[in-house]
Amino acid sequence: MRVVLQRVTRGSVTVDGQVVGAVDQGFVALVGVTHTDTEQQADLLARKTAHLRVFEDDEGKLNRSVLEIGGGVLVISQFTLYADARKGRRPAFVDAARPEQAEPLVLAYARRLQEYGVARVEHGVFGALMTVEIVNQGPVTIILDTDTL
Repeated sequence: MRVVLQRVTRGSVTVDGQVVGAVDQGFVALVGVTHTDTEQQADLLARKTAHLRVFEDDEGKLNRSVLEIGGGVLVISQFTLYADARKGRRPAFVDAARPEQAEPLVLAYARRLQEYGVARVEHGVFGALMTVEIVNQGPVTIILDTDTL
């Protein structure tokens, strides 16, 4: 499983002209799932996301987690995180899990964030064409991958 975390001042997702999820200060989490992923990987990434210290303390140092600042996480499923663009000009997506496997794991990641105490967890609509607004703060972007954690 892969998660690209973008620290944001705000983020939102719109489907068919309607905002379906939004957060203020916190993360937009772009989540990709591959064939071998399990709920254990979703839990590992949720725990890491909740406790990752990339928000400033009173001295301006990256010492606080999203839990400590009372921030939110906007979870967006993104199968393109498993794109293989090594050959040709059109990426292959054979490493991305099928929707029936990916959707429950993306939802498990979101559910575990709530269980770890994240103040607000929102998400997009799985499989929908979404417009995602990300106002990255810093910019701070962190890539988490269960293959390297």
